[in-house]
Amino acid sequence: MATHKADVAVVGTGPGGYVAAIRCAQLGLSVAAVEDDRPGGVCLNWGCIPTKALLRNAEVVSLFGRAAEFGIRIAGFEASYAEAVQRSRRVADRMSKGVEFLFRKNKITLVPGRGVLKARDTVEVAGTGGTETIQAKAVILATGSEPKSLPGVPIDEKTVLSSNGAVRNEQAPQSIIVIGAGAVGVEFADVYAAYGVRVTILEALPRLVPIEDEEVSKELTRVFRRRGLEMKTGVKVVAVKPGGSGVAVETDAGKLDAEQVLMAVGRGAKVTGLGLEPLGVRLDRGFVTVSPRMETSVPGVYAIGDMAGPPLLAHKAMAEGVVAAEAIAGRDPRPLDHANVPSCTYCRPQIASVGLTEAKARENGREVSVGKFPFTASGKAVALGDTEGFVKVVADKTTGEILGVHIIGPEATEIIHEFVVGRTLEATLEEIIHTIHAHPTLSEAALEATLGALGQAIHL
Repeated sequence: MATHKADVAVVGTGPGGYVAAIRCAQLGLSVAAVEDDRPGGVCLNWGCIPTKALLRNAEVVSLFGRAAEFGIRIAGFEASYAEAVQRSRRVADRMSKGVEFLFRKNKITLVPGRGVLKARDTVEVAGTGGTETIQAKAVILATGSEPKSLPGVPIDEKTVLSSNGAVRNEQAPQSIIVIGAGAVGVEFADVYAAYGVRVTILEALPRLVPIEDEEVSKELTRVFRRRGLEMKTGVKVVAVKPGGSGVAVETDAGKLDAEQVLMAVGRGAKVTGLGLEPLGVRLDRGFVTVSPRMETSVPGVYAIGDMAGPPLLAHKAMAEGVVAAEAIAGRDPRPLDHANVPSCTYCRPQIASVGLTEAKARENGREVSVGKFPFTASGKAVALGDTEGFVKVVADKTTGEILGVHIIGPEATEIIHEFVVGRTLEATLEEIIHTIHAHPTLSEAALEATLGALGQAIHL
């Protein structure tokens, strides 16, 4: 049994884990990182990165279908879903190798296998080559999350898929029912629809992307409907069984058949089998409870990312990894501002938001002013031929404080950061409107929506 000694043991090398490991190394700490898959974790290998590659392929397929709008005549083209998946795997492989390079560069020891806490300073790693032990002064847990299913519905990755299985499957079905209309559900629905799959989305809540502003949900529904996707909201799935086409989904509103079902009903923290209970690591509703410094109820043991609670987002995990690393190194890290974590969904049109929805702001008793600017009025969007959606700014009517921003449209996930930075700096509407935005850009829509909140919109 090999034994490694390190200042810090990091269990899991997803976005939170590998960032924490690198930041620890930058601060002069020796690090051993444990991974039972490939460096980069679920996000890089089976989630964020390969799905974005698939979405890019879907976008290109869509553009080819619209080629005549741009004066390009194509007699016919073939879009191979298998090759799109193969490309996504190459992208993921390249990024995983990049993490391996960063580990070597920062002299981080990578220990392959499954890590289990045996003591507050000891991690036992079971790998294909046997068992190894890491003794460390501090431990950072970053094991992430895994797809959930509905009660009584096993995921076989054949007819009932998880997102992990869907991203591997090189054969597109003829038809698919997507259960759940959050980010994962609508992203895969977008990809499948681009390749001609008959897509039906089922959502138990009243609207698509239910955590987003209601106007964003309505716009996405309008666009998806125009593209031929079928959507049923406010429906409860009762059972999923084998059916004539492959699988039958029984709901309280009727029965549907499709070749496959994609379960997109959320994710649960990976906390079982890690040795947390014997050590007394406290959990709350399935997540590890942590302090603002990301330390658990057991001193010297830290938890970051999805296992440390919502929002379950890679960039939130990365930020928490830095906080944990700096706390271990004896610094005084700035706690994460959960109210200012942007949410991004990469379907077409893209969705991005930060802060409060208009409804939530009013519910909180705030008197608000709202500015909204459609991309149909954006010169750059018109030139791109991508005019769906809008930018919506919700602000305090008296102070101009930016309470929330909601974007649906081209490159929404890039535009949102202007407002995230603004909120970090406690900027008001006035600071945004006095910041000159280049013309023509999509970001001008952010300026115009802000002007609209002040009743000063120019191009609308």
